[in-house]
Amino acid sequence: MADDTLLAGTPPAANPRQLSNEDLKHALNSGLADFKAAPAFGLFFALVYVLGGLGLWFGLGAAGQPVWFIPIAAGFPLFAPFAAVGLYEVSRRREAGEPLTWAPVLSALKGKGDGQLALMAVMVLIVFGFWIILARGIFALFMARSGIGFESIALLWSAGGVSMLLLGSLVGAIIALFLFSVTVISLPMLLDREVDFVTAMITSVETVRVNPKVMLTWAGVIAGLMAAAMVPAFLGLLIVLPVLGHATWHLYRKAIPA
Repeated sequence: MADDTLLAGTPPAANPRQLSNEDLKHALNSGLADFKAAPAFGLFFALVYVLGGLGLWFGLGAAGQPVWFIPIAAGFPLFAPFAAVGLYEVSRRREAGEPLTWAPVLSALKGKGDGQLALMAVMVLIVFGFWIILARGIFALFMARSGIGFESIALLWSAGGVSMLLLGSLVGAIIALFLFSVTVISLPMLLDREVDFVTAMITSVETVRVNPKVMLTWAGVIAGLMAAAMVPAFLGLLIVLPVLGHATWHLYRKAIPA
């Protein structure tokens, strides 16, 4: 049925509701409440994400390419929604009054078992790869004649390095906003409903279109909190990632009628 839907190019499965900043506050408060009620799940999924970040840092340092950590770290939050899929299931089960056990929560990582969540992951990986290619191009544009390679962190303080960071930040923000638009509602929707990933992405983009100010505010909240949480060796993500993951589920519930 999913293949037929893909071919037919169906419209969104639901019309998004109008959201307000009060809905964002409610989502954050509910996300914090979910984390406090079941911290083990949040800490587990966040720890996997933190260990991945630390592995990148030490791995790139050992390879003599520390500067590459900057574009990779900038794109690292793009995968946060997938780290939060298990958290969506925790919030869903608490909402439905279902027992919280590890087996069903972990099994949520494969979605409905129809491959739609995997297709979403492939799409994000492709966009992330595209970002890395762009980052290399931006480096070449500003630093090719400097004689400085990725092995030196000093390049960031040069005039070319600052210009490179500014342009890279702008390009990265555009890519991040695109992925935010297509995943913020689609991932919890794929866990909650029998829909294909194209329909879920259309619904997500439509939600952002209907609520531009609120959703851009939510994107800013996520970006700001994630960036701040990554500074102390990624350790802040142990709290921030679970709360944002749970909160995103509640925002989805506010945006899409049951």
